[in-house]
Amino acid sequence: MLLQNFLEESVERFPGKVALIHRGERVTYREINERANRVAVLLHAQGIERGDRVAIFLDNSVESVVSLFGVLKADAVFVMLSPQLKTSKLIKILNDCKARGLIIHTDKLDIIRGHFDSLPSVKVAVVAGNKEKVPKIDGPETLPWNEMDKVHSPCSLLVTPHASAPAPCALRPVPSFNIDLDLATIIYTSGSAGDPKGVMLSHLNMMSAATSITTYLENVPEDIIIDVLPLSFDYGLYQILMAFKVGGTLILERSFAYPYEAIKQMVKERVTGFPGVPTLFAILLQMEDLGRYDLTCLRYITSTAAPLPVEHIQRIMKIFPQARLYSMYGLTECKRVSYLPPEELDRRPGSVGRGMPNEEVWIVDENGNRVGSGVVGELVVRGSNVMRGYWDDPETTDKVLRPGPLPGEKVLYTGDLFKTDEKGFLYFVGRKDDMIKTRGERVSPKEVENAIYGLEGIGEVAVIPLADDILGQAIKAFVVPRNGCVLSEKDVLKHCKKELEELAIPKYVEFRDVLPKNPSGKIDKLALKQEVK
Repeated sequence: MLLQNFLEESVERFPGKVALIHRGERVTYREINERANRVAVLLHAQGIERGDRVAIFLDNSVESVVSLFGVLKADAVFVMLSPQLKTSKLIKILNDCKARGLIIHTDKLDIIRGHFDSLPSVKVAVVAGNKEKVPKIDGPETLPWNEMDKVHSPCSLLVTPHASAPAPCALRPVPSFNIDLDLATIIYTSGSAGDPKGVMLSHLNMMSAATSITTYLENVPEDIIIDVLPLSFDYGLYQILMAFKVGGTLILERSFAYPYEAIKQMVKERVTGFPGVPTLFAILLQMEDLGRYDLTCLRYITSTAAPLPVEHIQRIMKIFPQARLYSMYGLTECKRVSYLPPEELDRRPGSVGRGMPNEEVWIVDENGNRVGSGVVGELVVRGSNVMRGYWDDPETTDKVLRPGPLPGEKVLYTGDLFKTDEKGFLYFVGRKDDMIKTRGERVSPKEVENAIYGLEGIGEVAVIPLADDILGQAIKAFVVPRNGCVLSEKDVLKHCKKELEELAIPKYVEFRDVLPKNPSGKIDKLALKQEVK
């Protein structure tokens, strides 16, 4: 059993059923499977081999869904990239995973323009979009893909100088040799040191997680799920896998930037499942006229990435009394850890529940000993959903994947501090490191600091999180200009917008003459945090 079998089995059961809705386009399971087969044939014809990494740099779209299944069908590993990546980070990730293939939209070609010489591993790039609009790029040669026209594909082929000329594309099955222990994807998250970390997930990891989640959500083929989360975010990605596993329908939106449009879509399509993060629900709860929309078809709501404020839980339950609200906790390294059964919300609104099906969790002290209820410690996860490790980083892997109860097995030390009540329900306390959780995603303070240091005239920088009702945590930067340099908040934010993804741009910038230091001479962030409380 492999991940692409989720799609293929649904094709057998529901070939003509609408599987995906995006911007008015309605695509059936059969059509997605056929398009994914074409992508697999194209990649295979261009020399993509078993285990090769193929990066997907697209907005949420039909092409992105087709591409990920096409990569899997080619026995390759898909790397779903944030569509907001800037050039420097894009190059860093492509080189880190040694991507051999790149699937990119014409709208994003300018980001990589002139940088193919910095990507020695990339042998072929497939450009989604109208090939007549493919601009001239210095270096690579754009070649027409005539055979693809015959199968009505919207893709053209951009061949880098490292690739050979394309061979004719025939619609023949691509042989598969993968097993469930092979890698399906690498998902990049922010590391505490500022560099992105590649979380390696096998087919087994992802199938196990999707099976457990669809089990407790009681997903059925009749479910219609709306996904407004980026596919580079594992929570958004898994909505595809889970919907296709059960043969449901997924409505794919680019974002929740226009909440009223998303709500109207939910009404029109009679959505039954609505996954979100605390930031999204905070925006939703600010919509004063939400009650005038008929959302009675909504069967369940899920929230993860950070604990939902109790006040928000109560308001959501009041607005959507017919929907079951699942407060959950997870992290990319194992996808999901726990969920709180909806019937427990009134009794334990601050809890994120207990371990999901086919998983074991416990809490340990600094010495690795299990602790009792009420004692704060680090959460440990054991299960087939736990990642294989961090790509090409055995040292960091060994810090979080440690020996488990059985000889030879590894369990995940999450780095998150929790405690349990007397019934074993989990309560999030905080992070052991200083990662910032904003908009449901992790941002490294070091990454933001490094970006600001790149601005001329910067002496010192310290970045900390602030509690925020909308974002969960907002980013605040303390800046000390170099002697004689005059900088404004506008200067700093303009620079950050050039260097950072939107979610990593500070909400606040404060200038100081000096930053507090600890006895060792390092910037004392704890003192800064205490100042702003």
